Amino acid sequence: MIQILKYKEVSKEEIFARTEPAVNVEAIVTDIIEDVKANGDRALLAYCEKFDKAKLSDLQVSRQEIDEAVAAVEPEFIEILQKAAANIRKFHERQKRSSFIINDTDGVVIGQKIIPVDRAGLYVPGGTAAYPSTVLMDSIPAKIAGCREVVMVTPPNAQGKINPVILAAAKIAGVVKIFKVGGAQAIAALAYGTESIPKVDKIVGPGNAFVAEAKKQVFGKVSIDMIAGPSEILILADGASDPRHLAADLLSQAEHDKMASAVLVTDSEALAAAVSLELEKQIPLLERAEIARASIDSNGKIIVAEDLRQAIDIINALAPEHLELCVDNPFDYLDSIRHAGSIFMGRNCPEALGDYFAGPNHTLPTGGTAKFSSPLGVDDFIKKTQFTYYTRDALKQVAKDVAYFAKAEGLTAHARSAVIRTEEDDA
Repeated sequence: MIQILKYKEVSKEEIFARTEPAVNVEAIVTDIIEDVKANGDRALLAYCEKFDKAKLSDLQVSRQEIDEAVAAVEPEFIEILQKAAANIRKFHERQKRSSFIINDTDGVVIGQKIIPVDRAGLYVPGGTAAYPSTVLMDSIPAKIAGCREVVMVTPPNAQGKINPVILAAAKIAGVVKIFKVGGAQAIAALAYGTESIPKVDKIVGPGNAFVAEAKKQVFGKVSIDMIAGPSEILILADGASDPRHLAADLLSQAEHDKMASAVLVTDSEALAAAVSLELEKQIPLLERAEIARASIDSNGKIIVAEDLRQAIDIINALAPEHLELCVDNPFDYLDSIRHAGSIFMGRNCPEALGDYFAGPNHTLPTGGTAKFSSPLGVDDFIKKTQFTYYTRDALKQVAKDVAYFAKAEGLTAHARSAVIRTEEDDA
């Protein structure tokens, strides 16, 4: 059963505690990465057989497999995927940056170029569930940014096949280079390249503890989006909220993973008790009841605050991945929320809207990292290059200042490189 905690009666450490995985995967992942670096496709094929029980001769998904998968998916779901993709494109198109030039001083031009990374790598989890939503959310911003190529990796089933809905989403998003490999070995392949899988410049996408550790270890060789932890939801609700809705929303994240965190913050003790009872009614009805039960019992919390102002302080301290504001006039609270990955406003905006359909990205900072990081977006697939141009006369105007600054740092060669041109003019 979910814990109910009164904010004034418990320590902050107890409220903010998160259950962490007990398994140390660092050494295992290091060995996998080194194996893939040394043995390429041969290592990947061996890991597919070991972990996925799939004996493959070719890692790449063929065009025929993609077309067959699309044909196998119900037309109604294809239409829903297309609608979701349109919403995601509309939102992320507004994130595009522009290059700029400043030339308001005679003889001086400075500016910045926005350049997409050449090749992005997309990791799509497999295992206990299929995530076509991840395909759309992570590939569409890369396409909008202008990446020349998006490479997708995802684990196969024991028959060596990829879930058809994953391939259908990839086709809708315009991703055609897809490989049947998952886990830490897939991250290693994207980071270092193999005979089949090209090396990428950026790796994005969520995964299990092995995937997260692999991304951590290859960071610096390639760029990554974030180290994603277990899924989280925090709901701010007043006493007028429907406990059935709140329980359903908490369970929408609890069913992801036994390590997922589902938290309700309210100023109503009566609502807290009602939601706790409602959770017990709804959990047995879920297909993933065992996972949801473990999540609620281990990491679920209902925190009773003295008032909504104190509840806002709790939210900003926790910095949740997903935040629902189940209150009247939610926009009144928006400016007070400083730390959250994605905010769902009002009583009719379940987090599931953001997972699949609304348009804002669902790849979000977890584990309190929303205090300093952002949702995945177009910015993740671009880099910036600066440029500077000075005429000879413009340089003469500032050469002494540059030299003075350089000497103040003890770097006389820097100083000399600035003034030498002026001396040549005066000779």
